[in-house]
Amino acid sequence: MDLNVADVDVAQLGTLGFWMDKPLRVAVILIGGFLLNLLVRIVIRRMSTKIANGETAKLEKLDADAIGKNIKDPRYWLMQDSPIAAVRRAQRAQTIGSVLRSIATVVIGVMTILMVMTELGFDLGPLLASAGIAGVAIGFGAQTLVKDYLSGLFMVAEDQYGIGDVVDLGEASGTVESVGLRVTQVRAVDGTLWHVRNGEILRVGNSSQGWARAVLDIPVPYDADVEKVSDLILSSAKDLRADPDYRRLILDDPEIWGVEALTGESVVIRLAIRTKPLEQWGVARAMRARLKGDLDRAGLRIPLLNQTVIKDGSPVLVPAGSESHADASADASAGTPDESRQAKQ
Repeated sequence: MDLNVADVDVAQLGTLGFWMDKPLRVAVILIGGFLLNLLVRIVIRRMSTKIANGETAKLEKLDADAIGKNIKDPRYWLMQDSPIAAVRRAQRAQTIGSVLRSIATVVIGVMTILMVMTELGFDLGPLLASAGIAGVAIGFGAQTLVKDYLSGLFMVAEDQYGIGDVVDLGEASGTVESVGLRVTQVRAVDGTLWHVRNGEILRVGNSSQGWARAVLDIPVPYDADVEKVSDLILSSAKDLRADPDYRRLILDDPEIWGVEALTGESVVIRLAIRTKPLEQWGVARAMRARLKGDLDRAGLRIPLLNQTVIKDGSPVLVPAGSESHADASADASAGTPDESRQAKQ
């Protein structure tokens, strides 16, 4: 029987058969929707808690002696074991859990309302048709917004970056100040605050996850003994690692990767130092300062480029490092203004 107020006799309201029909089904639908929503929210909350309290990655001990002595080797992925990682996991789990609970509540609520309206005898055909047309129109108009939110959700879920990370997002690079489901805010080195839509981010370069590496290309004179200079550079890097101020920042023994380039003036030797995240730039600056002193004490100089000096209308090539190099530079500086402007390095 259809529940029509005009056809309902007041006397029927007191009968058991009336309450056991549509009112009972409506009550069951409402209670079932409430319980289902509660159950889904509990499951999502437990999953979020499990993500937030994720098991700490075991420290990988790379030295056999350290393993035998149960001593933690400093060469491991720091981000999985740091307090920052725990906070980021908790924030990520909280964000994802909040979004999923909201979606579940909306979906279950709409389904419950539609089922109740069906039981009450409402014709949902025109309503669903109108909703479908409106949904298609809104979908075309808001597809960019949906793309931003979906991209933001996956970025948060995959922990591609977080607040405080130094990232390269293509057009914008700098320190992340805010991570939202639609927009990410990045502060550049010059202070510019970039607002980047998540749907427009095609790649993410994160300098803050796991570990970093300071890579230095050091030019030395072409006629220098490469092996001896490499030993000197490596010794200087090891001294830096032994420094108490940098011992905790450098994770591994420095490495000489060999000759990176050859030019007419110099041989370029590459040095690599693995560091904690975001410490590679400070370590590189300290390494350059220390290496400058060590090279000076060894009598080595960073080679100068060859100079072409225009004198008396004729070009004269003065090789770098030759005895006349300084004299040629002085002559070029002491020449006429036109000649001085033509002297180039």
